Amino acid sequence: MKIIVFGATGDVGNRFVKEAAARGHEVSAVVRNRNKLDRLPESVSVHVADVNDASAVVEALGGHDLAVTALRPPAGRETELPAMTKTVLDAAVQTRTRLLIVGGAANLKLPDNSGYTVLTAPDFLPEAWKPIATACQIQFENCLAQQDAAWTYFSPPAILEPGLRTGRYRRGSDTLLIDEAGESRISMEDFAVAMMDVAETPNEPARRITVAY
Repeated sequence: MKIIVFGATGDVGNRFVKEAAARGHEVSAVVRNRNKLDRLPESVSVHVADVNDASAVVEALGGHDLAVTALRPPAGRETELPAMTKTVLDAAVQTRTRLLIVGGAANLKLPDNSGYTVLTAPDFLPEAWKPIATACQIQFENCLAQQDAAWTYFSPPAILEPGLRTGRYRRGSDTLLIDEAGESRISMEDFAVAMMDVAETPNEPARRITVAY
């Protein structure tokens, strides 16, 4: 499978690239500059492009079976995320490319039947996390509005952090997954495993997926 990854040098994107390459897929990475290319496996080809340039994104997607966006703007620029994702969404429609989107947990319902989501629940999110959570909520709404693209939105659990690759995870859809100890977490490595498992299932019907231990 030919896979192109936006945000390939970021924390999640980089792990996905390594997982895909390790499984023998042909991977291309889209980067704005070449400063972090040492994080990528040697087998990965590189496209230098600005994700805000719609024509460049369409050109980059051409000839690929799957696109992945793991984009995350730097702190203070969180509001740029929805537009960046929409550019890739629209390009996926034009090129008829299947798309996996690394999103946020903002839209997930809390498992207490309160009706709140991660974003709307009082005092659930630290203030520092609210800008990116709000951006991810808008990102998800933009995805819902684009029904012509074959997209799947991946929501992480409450905690997504570097760790071990175990190959183990539970899968859900629209509700935050919490384990018996009351934790909602997964390593970035296993999050990438779950994404790659879905990537290798061409007829996967799910629009929204969340995973956790």
